[in-house]
Amino acid sequence: MKLFRNILVFVSTALLAVDANAQQDAMFTHYMYNTLAINPGYAGSRDALTVTALHRSQWVGFDGAPLTQTITAHTPVRSENIGLGLSIMNDKIGKINNSSIYIDFAYRLRFNKKATLSIGIKGGVNLLRAKYNQLTLIESNDPNFQISGGSLAPNFGFGLYFTRERFYAGISAPRLLENNFKPGANNTIAIREQRHYFFIAGYQFKLSDKLELKPTTYVKMTLGAPIEADLTASFVWNKMLHLGAMFRTGDAFGVLAGYNITKQLFLSYAFDWSYALQTVRYHGGSHEIMLRYDFIFSPGHKAVSPRYF
Repeated sequence: MKLFRNILVFVSTALLAVDANAQQDAMFTHYMYNTLAINPGYAGSRDALTVTALHRSQWVGFDGAPLTQTITAHTPVRSENIGLGLSIMNDKIGKINNSSIYIDFAYRLRFNKKATLSIGIKGGVNLLRAKYNQLTLIESNDPNFQISGGSLAPNFGFGLYFTRERFYAGISAPRLLENNFKPGANNTIAIREQRHYFFIAGYQFKLSDKLELKPTTYVKMTLGAPIEADLTASFVWNKMLHLGAMFRTGDAFGVLAGYNITKQLFLSYAFDWSYALQTVRYHGGSHEIMLRYDFIFSPGHKAVSPRYF
């Protein structure tokens, strides 16, 4: 079993180490709370300084499985038509580690008191590090797999984010440049960034004085890979307890549970199980935890959920 896992890790890493046009970007079951990571138009939309931290352990128990962490922070500035944000991400699979840091800027066009369209841009750098020399190889004479190093490249992206009191929708491409990374000075194997496009949407239905239903979706598109969509529905009880289920096309299904610990602090956990890949026989599913805090600065911003999303 250990040898089989090592072979699978080697194959998956080798696939990443070529011009990998079909690779998907990092995924999040908590996409509805981690919007700034993919759409800069979201910056400042909660009318508070909001800090969100997320950790995802995918395919627990499988050697070399993906691990992802994000930290985002965003706030409106004094004019309230401008939002600023910071997005930090670390994504690891096997012996390849991709880290990034981006600055987000959004300009908000207010159609009326309830409807706003935000135009966002983001810019930053990606650092890709590969430790091929730590792989267990069947044949150890390939010089490309004796390399350990990193490669740095800038990138930028854009996003549009429309919101009303109970509805939101957005489209974005967070990394427009398709950079080639070659870890190690003499390495001939290039790892190419693939441009991804995202569509997000959600609505919060009021079912009773205490019960609400929040369906959301998250669609990922990239050249050379099938379109993938997350469909999630959560019930919200008394604006405190969140319970929901999700389905990811061609990949996984799962559950989510969240709780507003205070008026400003929200904690949520998600579990999803991959039904489509053969790796499902060798792992214990994927776990994700998210923590969000809203800093309220003025009496004009209500502490009870400044925004539904």
